[in-house]
Amino acid sequence: MPDTPDVPRTPDVPHTPHAPYAPRRTGGTHRTDGLHPTGGPRTGGAPHASAAGAVPRGPGGRPLRVAHLTTVDMSLHLLLGTELRHDVACGFETYGISAPGPYTDRVEALGVTHVPLPALTRAWDPRRDAAAARELLAALRRIRPDVLHTHNPKTGVLGRVLGRAARVPVVVNTCHGLWAQAHDPLARRALVLGAEALAARFSHAELYQNGEDRRTLSRAVPARRSRVVGNGVDLDRFADGAGRAAARARVRAELGAADGDLLVGGVGRRVAEKGLPEYAAAARALAGKARFVWIGPEDPDKPDALAAAPGGPLDGVVLPGERADMPDVYAALDLFVLPSHREGFSRSAMEAAAAGLPMVLSDIRGCREIGTHGEHLLLVPPGDPAALAAAVDRLLTDADLRRRLGGAARRRAREAFDQRAVARVSVQTYAAVARARGLGWTTAPHGPGEPDGPAAPYAPGRPLSGGTAHRGAADHRGG
Repeated sequence: MPDTPDVPRTPDVPHTPHAPYAPRRTGGTHRTDGLHPTGGPRTGGAPHASAAGAVPRGPGGRPLRVAHLTTVDMSLHLLLGTELRHDVACGFETYGISAPGPYTDRVEALGVTHVPLPALTRAWDPRRDAAAARELLAALRRIRPDVLHTHNPKTGVLGRVLGRAARVPVVVNTCHGLWAQAHDPLARRALVLGAEALAARFSHAELYQNGEDRRTLSRAVPARRSRVVGNGVDLDRFADGAGRAAARARVRAELGAADGDLLVGGVGRRVAEKGLPEYAAAARALAGKARFVWIGPEDPDKPDALAAAPGGPLDGVVLPGERADMPDVYAALDLFVLPSHREGFSRSAMEAAAAGLPMVLSDIRGCREIGTHGEHLLLVPPGDPAALAAAVDRLLTDADLRRRLGGAARRRAREAFDQRAVARVSVQTYAAVARARGLGWTTAPHGPGEPDGPAAPYAPGRPLSGGTAHRGAADHRGG
C-alpha cells in the first residue's frame, strides 16, 4: 500500500408562468470542511505560506519530471492547459500522456512533450485496455517521471495502478467528478465507487474538485491524504478588453443575432448528458424572445450523442460547432445556460462567470459550486425543461437582474476560480508526498518565468493539512 502522508429528446413544454425555483441547497458561500465562507484556510493548524514561493526540484537540484495522464488530448488542452503551463514555467520537464488526437500540436506548443498511447480509448474495452496498459507501462518506464498525475475516470484507475507498478515515486490523482450520483442505479454506483476506492489505494494523494465527491469516498480514502482543491480557469482570457465590443459584434453577426436580439448560449459537448434536449425544449417554448445557440463539438463515440436533424430533439437551437475564440463567444452572449445532468466542477460555467454573464445552471454537484442561487446565478432542477424555461424567461425579461447576477458572478470568479492557484496546490502536494517519503527533493526560489501570484500554502518541512485549501479552492457545497 502507498505511503500515506498528510496532504493537502425531451417533449416540448408549453411556456407558462412558473414560481422561481428555490433550491434546498445553495453553493457559493456555504462553509464546510473547516473552511471560511470565502474559501480561505482556517487560521489554526493550516500550513503557512512559503514567502519565497519555493518550488521543488529533484535530488541534486535537477528539474522534476512531471507527467499528466488523461484519456484524450482534448483534456490536456482544454482542462489542464493552465496547469501544464504552470509546470513548464516552474522548470519541470513536463509530459502529457493521452491518446493521440487533433489537440496534440496545441499541447506541445505549451512546451510539453506529448506521449501518445494509440490503443487508449474513452470507453472500456478489455482488449484495447490491455494494450493501452502495456503502452502506458512502457512509457512510464521510458520517461521515468518523478510525478505521475492522473486525471479522468478511466485513466485515473489505470494510471494509479500502473504508476505504482512502474515505481513512480509520487502518484497523485485528481477526481474531476465521480461518474456516479445518488440517483444512478445501484449497480452503476457500486461499480464506479468500487473502482475508485480500489484505485485510490495505489495513489499517494487524492485531490477532489468538489467536496461532495470527497465525502462520498471518505471511507475509502483517509482524510490525511486527500483535499478539496476546487477548479479554475485562466481568468485573464475572459477579462474585459479594448476589443470586447468589436468581438461581440463580430460573433453575434456570425451567429445570426441582430443588434436588438437577446442571445442565449450554452457550451459543451453535444450529448444528452449536458441537458441539450431540455435546453432545446426551453428554446422552443421561448421562441421569439431570444436566439438560442449551443457551442461545442459533436461526440459520436458517446452513447448519448446528439446529431442535428430536422424535427430532431435539438430543433430551436443554432449549432455552430466548436470554436476556438471562446472569450469572444462569451462576450457575444447575454445569458449563459448549462442544464447538465452531471458535472465534476463546470469549466464552462466558470468561464461564463469570469466573463460576467448571468447564468442558469442545474442544481447538481459541480454546478452548485459555481455560486449561490439568487446571488450569483439561478439554479434549476436537472431534467426539468419547464423550470429551465421559467428561469431563462425570468432573466430575459429582467435586465436589472441580469446585470446584478452577472456582476456578482464576475466578482466571485476573480475571487475563487483562478486556475493558477489550483496548479500551485498540485505542486505543493507533490512536494508534501516527497517530503513524507524521504525522496531527497530540494527546492529553488522559483521556476524560471513562473507567473507571479499569491504565495502557495506550502512550507518545506511541514505536513500539508488535508482539510484546508487555498483561497478560491474551497469546498463550496450547498447546505
